[in-house]
Amino acid sequence: MTYDVIVAGVGGHGSATCYQLALRGQKVLGLERFDIANSMGSSHGITRIIRLAYFEGPFYVPMLRRAVELWRETGDRFGEPLMITTGGLDIAPEGHAIFEGALESCRVHGLPHEVLTGADINARFAGFRLPANLRAVYEAEAGFILSERAIVAHVALAQSAGAEIRARERVVEWTPIAGGGVRVRTDRGVYEAGRLIVAAGAWLAELVPQLAPLAVPERQVLGWFQPATPARFTPDVFPVTILDVPEGAFYLLPSYGIPGVKIGLHRHFQETGTPETLSREATARDEAALRACLAAYFPDANGPVMALRTCLYTLTPDETFIVDALPGHEEVIIASPCSGHGYKFASVMGEILADLATSGSPRFDIAPFRLSRFA
Repeated sequence: MTYDVIVAGVGGHGSATCYQLALRGQKVLGLERFDIANSMGSSHGITRIIRLAYFEGPFYVPMLRRAVELWRETGDRFGEPLMITTGGLDIAPEGHAIFEGALESCRVHGLPHEVLTGADINARFAGFRLPANLRAVYEAEAGFILSERAIVAHVALAQSAGAEIRARERVVEWTPIAGGGVRVRTDRGVYEAGRLIVAAGAWLAELVPQLAPLAVPERQVLGWFQPATPARFTPDVFPVTILDVPEGAFYLLPSYGIPGVKIGLHRHFQETGTPETLSREATARDEAALRACLAAYFPDANGPVMALRTCLYTLTPDETFIVDALPGHEEVIIASPCSGHGYKFASVMGEILADLATSGSPRFDIAPFRLSRFA
């Protein structure tokens, strides 16, 4: 069978891409090796943070503004909200990149914000017990995306617009077709298309082996812990939080979907490997690393564990995305907007990738994401 575009990987970004391609009238096939949605890759765990006061750099803010528009628009079309606003805190010592970077993004783009001390935060939000001298940027418009529901929403809307989505069908290989286009072989069939978008997450190197040094899977663990006072950690009173302290760089989200505060440690134990070799089992050591933060700064949340789940980062050397045509194979577009901070961009990245596959001219500058930076 022949399509305009085949999307390999229907997770956060692949599902959004299928949707945006279908809206453009493209004949699109989405191929996912696991379920829609699933807990094998990088997009599960109920919620993902979204924020505009982006300490990673002001460059990202215009894309994030568009992402917010699209998350709201897609939720409206799907019939249920995909984004919940809670407010957000970026907390670190003064002079630290997390605090200073968030502040810079606010100033460059005129984002409404407040600068708070640890003492201010403790007084305003009952769940916090921070050192008084920590500094924070507070952004009222931050919140979280319902990550798995968003995949379902993108797939359902893509199907309604004419896309074909096939789950539990693994892409085995792709080969260029003489004269243009690409042939994709799966464990169930063979398909052809003018373009192939590889959005395979941690399995990127399996489909594009030359990118193995540039897209490295890393094990991450998410935990949910029951608070002693649950009312202090609901979305209306507990903001999404990024916190850099001696124990590590942590991120926290309010209780939602699982009866417990969600917490993760960025880069966790920095265990890298392949999706098949990295352990999927969360251990007591994983739990202890997360509790170290709760015990010190959120003691009321340091209760019984409700859930521990592993997921996968896919890290580039500079922790910046890869979005580019594959050199020598312009019919193949690589989509690895990952490195531990990519999910929030899924809605806008679907739009960018659909533009690349059709007009070739996305509305945003993606030069920093090009493969040539690694040359």
